Amino acid sequence: MNSELRHAAVAALVELGRSSDHRDRADAGQGLAALAEVPDAAGPLLELVLDRSDTFVTRVTARALLRRADRPGPAILASAVAVSDPNHADWIHTAIDDVCGIHSDDRDGAARLCEELVRDPDSRVARGARQLLDALDGIEPVLRPCRSGTDDAAHAPTG
Repeated sequence: MNSELRHAAVAALVELGRSSDHRDRADAGQGLAALAEVPDAAGPLLELVLDRSDTFVTRVTARALLRRADRPGPAILASAVAVSDPNHADWIHTAIDDVCGIHSDDRDGAARLCEELVRDPDSRVARGARQLLDALDGIEPVLRPCRSGTDDAAHAPTG
């Protein structure tokens, strides 16, 4: 992994995130989410999740952070949730529904990460992780893994 190039990419995306155009900020949020483990990305990601001008940026950035399916994404999102106003919280919850409302594996994976984060030494992350867990508990995903056993045998081809 080339850390010099990753830091340069973060710097370019941070600059894009300062654009007056919400589409640029949304693109910056998605790009920075892919680099969330780079320390310089955390602050700008938090600002983009809590974008002052357009909640589209909030939704897109929050979705990208959740799709990472690793600790840095939900940790930044938990930090944002802990300090968000009701409007941003609604859009963050919409992003959670977008990402975790289809496959139960996505919801369950996000919940496991949040369960770890509730023990985070940063009280803001821990508080936000509890709020994220509450939101995840309210989601009933559309798709679940197939069960093996008698149901599969009943539908198996015979021949």
